[in-house]
Amino acid sequence: MPFYRRTVAVADDAITSAVHLTARQSLLPNLLVSILFFLWGFAYGLLDVLNSHFQSTLNISSSMSAGLSSAYFGAYFVCPPTISGWILRRYGFRVTFMTGLAVLAVGCLLFWPSGVKHSFGGFCGSMFVVGAGLSTLETAADPFLSICGPPRYSEIRLNLAQAIQGVGSFIAPLLASRVFFAHTVDNTQGLKNVQWVYLGVAGFVALLIVLFFLAPMPEITDADMHFLEGEITSGDPGPLRKQHNLFLAVMSQFCYVGAQVAVANYFITFCEEAGRSPSQASDLLAVGQGLYAFNRFVAGFLLMVPAIKPRYILTLYLGLCFVFVVAAMTTHGTASIAMLILVLCFESACFATIFTMGLRGLGRHTKLGGSLLVAAISGGMVFPAMTGAVIDNHNAHIAMAIPMMGYVLAFIYPVYVNMFKRDLMDSHRATDVGVVAVNDKQVQLEATQSHAEHAGHTVQ
Repeated sequence: MPFYRRTVAVADDAITSAVHLTARQSLLPNLLVSILFFLWGFAYGLLDVLNSHFQSTLNISSSMSAGLSSAYFGAYFVCPPTISGWILRRYGFRVTFMTGLAVLAVGCLLFWPSGVKHSFGGFCGSMFVVGAGLSTLETAADPFLSICGPPRYSEIRLNLAQAIQGVGSFIAPLLASRVFFAHTVDNTQGLKNVQWVYLGVAGFVALLIVLFFLAPMPEITDADMHFLEGEITSGDPGPLRKQHNLFLAVMSQFCYVGAQVAVANYFITFCEEAGRSPSQASDLLAVGQGLYAFNRFVAGFLLMVPAIKPRYILTLYLGLCFVFVVAAMTTHGTASIAMLILVLCFESACFATIFTMGLRGLGRHTKLGGSLLVAAISGGMVFPAMTGAVIDNHNAHIAMAIPMMGYVLAFIYPVYVNMFKRDLMDSHRATDVGVVAVNDKQVQLEATQSHAEHAGHTVQ
């Protein structure tokens, strides 16, 4: 029997043959899902440049331009804990991927009438629909990469996929400065170029829907995760309300993503304040995003070293974000830009590491926990608006105090796991589950033995 079943949906209380996927068996579906990370990396990278250019083209303030981010990340606040999470738990990963891609295609098409009308409100509405599609995709993609394959490699898988997202974020500002706004920074031709780009993205997304329908895709259920958790820790995770590790991870993710988005959104404004032209600032953003993507690959390979634990990486990287953002605030000119680029560089491993560590030990609550961690990305709706308001009233250097506050609050989580959850984090890192292939008969026997125990548990 193959390691996956060609099904469109699967019941979440079923234990499947995907429960013991090895690294080799999980390679193809993980590579397929990694394509999606490039999509929202591109959309996110383009958003950073659009924020700056809309200020001049549509004559809006810095705080108003944050409406674009608020619309995009507001969808993350609404969709994952509600409809997206329900689709994932009810129908599984494949259907969630296809639904997210369909909504994303609609959002991309809506950019056309928004551009024709030169409507900032229309762009915000279009970006909300794009965010709804991408948040639905991420509701499935982040947990899928975290749990599809041996548990000891979950941080590595998600960091490398996030590196592919970083490549998209690197390409987007380069295209923006060289193609979209190369000679059209202050006129409407740049908006027409953006219309065509999103039309092309919509066509590409339509092809991906067909691909995800036809491609082999293992379905990993909460029953699988409950069974797997019993093999690793030999204990029941308890009710959802007692998952303190998850709730602190959600808080940390909310603050960290808010800080990350605030820095990226106003990076160009910061560089212009430091004496660079809009085109130069866009190129510098591409440099920062390039280092961000590169350092994600570095972090992924560092995590392959057994002595380098994910909790160490998170503590180091998040701490350096705080150090360099303070340095950016207190310096001027080229030095301040260099410090802010280093902030982008060391943000690289934070999201993926918080996410995978937050899912540790959840068992049957894994999909719901993943939905809450994706919903925490809505921090990007809050922090940029506050940063934009400070820029309007003071300047971009002072405004970096807002993301600095986000890094400080996010740092509570690595302190917590290093002090109180070391055993939980390290047990998943050390387990051999999934490293060696297990035949289907053995899986079925183990599943039968654990089914009676699992049947008494439901998600509260």
